[in-house]
Amino acid sequence: MTTGEDLARLGRTAAHLRPAQLAQRARLRAQRAALRRWPTASQHLLTVGLAPTGISQGNAPGWPAEFAPLDATALAAVPEHWPTLAELRLGRIQLLGLSRNLAASGAQAADWQQSDAPQLWRFHLHYWDWAWGLAAASDRSAARSVFAWLWRSWRAACPLGHGDAWLPYPSALRIWSWCGLYHDLVAGSAFEEEFHREISTHAAFLRRHLETDVGGNHLIKDLKALVGLGVFLGDGLMLGRALRVLSDQLTIQVLPDGGHYERAPAYHCQVLADLIDVADLLSASGHIPPHALTMAIARMRSWLGVVLTSDGSVPLLNDGYPVPVALVAALEPCARAETPLVTLADTGLIRAQVGGWHLIADVGAPCPDELPAHAHADTLSCIVHVDGAPLFVDTATSTYEAGQVRSYERSTAAHNTLEIDGTDSTEVWGAFRAGRRARVHGAAAETQVGQVTARAAHDGYRHLRGRPVHRRQWLLRDEGLEVDDAVTGSGRHAVAVRWHLPPGSDLCLEPHGATVSTATGHFVVTVTGSAPVRLEIEPGSVAVGFQRTRLAPVLACRMDAILPTRLSATWRRRELPNVKGPA
Repeated sequence: MTTGEDLARLGRTAAHLRPAQLAQRARLRAQRAALRRWPTASQHLLTVGLAPTGISQGNAPGWPAEFAPLDATALAAVPEHWPTLAELRLGRIQLLGLSRNLAASGAQAADWQQSDAPQLWRFHLHYWDWAWGLAAASDRSAARSVFAWLWRSWRAACPLGHGDAWLPYPSALRIWSWCGLYHDLVAGSAFEEEFHREISTHAAFLRRHLETDVGGNHLIKDLKALVGLGVFLGDGLMLGRALRVLSDQLTIQVLPDGGHYERAPAYHCQVLADLIDVADLLSASGHIPPHALTMAIARMRSWLGVVLTSDGSVPLLNDGYPVPVALVAALEPCARAETPLVTLADTGLIRAQVGGWHLIADVGAPCPDELPAHAHADTLSCIVHVDGAPLFVDTATSTYEAGQVRSYERSTAAHNTLEIDGTDSTEVWGAFRAGRRARVHGAAAETQVGQVTARAAHDGYRHLRGRPVHRRQWLLRDEGLEVDDAVTGSGRHAVAVRWHLPPGSDLCLEPHGATVSTATGHFVVTVTGSAPVRLEIEPGSVAVGFQRTRLAPVLACRMDAILPTRLSATWRRRELPNVKGPA
């Protein structure tokens, strides 16, 4: 039942959208509805006003044989990343760590709807990037036979415009995969002409379904697919249009400091991989990549080099998932400068390192105004590594299904920051929405001999009684880290600061603090406040993959206080006694 608060929250979310986004969303939904009801007529309408592709068997140039996308190179090196020929031959497929049956052995039909599977899993099924495992199989004849069976069964089960398969995003990833797989698994086969016709249908569909209503990494994927189609079909008009729109998007989506504007490092890697694929395909096919593209790649590589943690992994801020090491290496991030302080002002990240301590502080906007999908309520959160191993971690993202887990992983409580009255600093809700957002001000950082100081404030709790404002300062020295949280405003409020520790950590409460043991060593935590502080150990979790989490302890520091108030936590290495054996 829809309540007044539901409508108000929806209004606060919609207020950030551009009118053109709403109009495009309505248009795309109307088109898909028409495709489902009048598929033949609507397929013809898709091509009205668009240049013909001229596609027929044998006259499509395809992709240059020397070009291999990152899916076929970097990810092929990841063990068990793609399902094997033996699995697919039996009609079984494993994606995102979840294995399901498509068909019984030898059956002609397959279940491509998988209606009881999580939607993200169904999306990955329709991407078809998993078929790179077939392209790499040593038994080429068997791989081509299995691909033909699966492809034909997919066409029979997924008519144009129906189901998850024909949402623009899965369609874009699928057509990129098919263009790349053509040479190894389709060329010269009995269904090659049929395959060409399906490529033509996808080209018409994608050109009419660009996700300008969403933007972000979705639109980059759409444009990447159109570039791939333009090269595959030898359609210079399609290629030129796609590159012009892509160049325009790069001025929006790649910030001056090199970060992707959705401010999720895992998605930064995804977009960077897409841009590298586009540039490499253009170069291999004899085209000169646009200057805007090569410059965006260079800036994004530089940004990635800055934000990688001291163990070389991608920080899981906002929506984050583990990025394979092989893919990170293939993105060729610039070598990280060993300077005490780097500020990425446009993205809103501060990176500091002193001694063995490595800090990344989030002092930026939670998301672009018009795109809240991957935002978390994590303003002024941070992650910390000591001597190359994690001390504070982000809980990351294990699901995109709306519900309790998704709500928790996006919440303020799931991050290393301050919560007031049990509310989120940004009003995240549903699977991908955000209403009222935290606004950051006063972000600054400076270095002195042997220390780095960073500070920022936000007004994400301005709707609460007394209009609280959260101010945080980090002081990083060789001997440890001090985090000072101040809350200004008025009235009595429940304040909580949480510190999420890595799985396997030992946490023991002590008077006025705690002792912590992690893979990186032993630490003493001292907690003080302007009001009595209650220390608690809460159960936490850290996402390690799709629908997979590991338990991890959380140190919660709570107090009920009249504002203004202050709460501080100091983390230092614990000096263990030097125990000597018998003489």
